[in-house]
Amino acid sequence: MEKFVVRDHYKRSCTSNARGPVKNIKLESDSRMKKQKEEGEEEKEEEEGNKEEHNTSDEFAHPVPWQKIEAEGLDCDYALLFRKEEADCLFKKLEEEVVYSTGVEAKVQVFGKVYNIPRKQATYGDSDLTYTYSGVTRLACPWTSTLEYIRNVVTKTTGQTFNFVLVNRYKDGHDHMGEHRDDERELDPLCPIASVSLGAARDFIFRHRDTRGKQIRREIAPLRLELAHGSLLLMNSPTNTFWYHSLPARKKISLPRINLTFRRILGKKK
Repeated sequence: MEKFVVRDHYKRSCTSNARGPVKNIKLESDSRMKKQKEEGEEEKEEEEGNKEEHNTSDEFAHPVPWQKIEAEGLDCDYALLFRKEEADCLFKKLEEEVVYSTGVEAKVQVFGKVYNIPRKQATYGDSDLTYTYSGVTRLACPWTSTLEYIRNVVTKTTGQTFNFVLVNRYKDGHDHMGEHRDDERELDPLCPIASVSLGAARDFIFRHRDTRGKQIRREIAPLRLELAHGSLLLMNSPTNTFWYHSLPARKKISLPRINLTFRRILGKKK
């Protein structure tokens, strides 16, 4: 059986709730991680005293308790980035600001056939950036104030810069996302993909590439996470080389979810 490791910022070990062929990764609860975050902020304030404020470009200027998620060829970090009150407010603002794609940009091409995307989608980012996947090229709309704010918080938290975000809105548990890898050529391979979740908690499944298709080459169990409201998942290299990910349908879920995947696109036009 393949092993995986889940470690939080304080190096405590966690166990999985593996049932059947899928390994369920137990993530810290909102209350526990918030408590750790608040304790960490209090300690930082005591240590800093009357020191000058850090420059906003400093790495990890917005500290949070991280959990490390690891398996063969998989390297992810997970944290609760926003408290519930702020996450609620951000969700409401995004509902007002984001304009979702229609027409050709609301479709995907799979094995030569064109399908409607089973969710709403939008792309925002720096001027003139484009992103091509599933046979469709999408032009980035200018950042909204809320998307720019969330991006800046993610940058302060991770030390990584991002110039593009893909927005996916799931109206309920019927909306979903199929298995895929974010490995397009225009993505910076040295930059992780930062996934912020707002709204209904949903299962997120990782499946190793060697376990797909008619001829399974290896026995590696899929990994399941539940992405909480206000959470941040960092998918570090080489995760998208070896592992596919998906958001399967969960028909009992009646509430909406918005997911933001921040990326760094190469070859920005001058």
